[in-house]
Amino acid sequence: MLGLPEGVTALLFDLDGVLTQTAKVHQAAWKEMFDGFLEEREGEGFEPFSPRDYERYVDGMPRYDGVRKFLQSRGIEHDETLVRELGDRKNDAVQRKIRRDGVEVYEGSRRYLEAARDAGLRRAVVSSSANTEEVLEVTGLAPLVEVRVDGVVAQERGLPGKPQPDTFVEGARLLGAEPAQAAVFEDALAGVQAGRAGNFGAVIGVDRVGQADALREHGADRVVADLDELLDER
Repeated sequence: MLGLPEGVTALLFDLDGVLTQTAKVHQAAWKEMFDGFLEEREGEGFEPFSPRDYERYVDGMPRYDGVRKFLQSRGIEHDETLVRELGDRKNDAVQRKIRRDGVEVYEGSRRYLEAARDAGLRRAVVSSSANTEEVLEVTGLAPLVEVRVDGVVAQERGLPGKPQPDTFVEGARLLGAEPAQAAVFEDALAGVQAGRAGNFGAVIGVDRVGQADALREHGADRVVADLDELLDER
């Protein structure tokens, strides 16, 4: 059903880059924050935050974990005060951009959610973003989603973020499904790793940026450019 293996009854969607085009908002916010920090620290000759840095160190990661990984990659000494300050700066930048520019939905993903609802499949969003609830409301996707496990919920429940599978496992549990009965939809390498580590029934990689091979290498059972491709298999 809907391009998924038999026995899958629950669908676990990442938000940024899978359902909405907020991945580019997050990438721009990370760059704005880190470039500002690096220029403050090193002056005009600093090495800017790059798309490769985004993919390697922060994409799909909980915000503070992403800060730590990037600072470590540059050999920058840091404590938790600095990590939280930079993470909060990044979140402020995301919220400004969402309020100013809004959020676009991948229409193929909206159609897939509608088809999943009509087919009686359970649906959750599992995202490391603390802004998930706001984005779902702004985009009108909230009525199509039954369960939300985001950065806020993960912190409240002490769940480690991706690439650990715990948030996906919690999403499946809230939908009344075992991991083997759930499919994970992810565009980030860390998220695909989490899906594979949790032994889910299917891990669907969504390639928005030309990294299909990397998604497969990190554990995707299948890679699509858009969820519309799966609708053709009803």
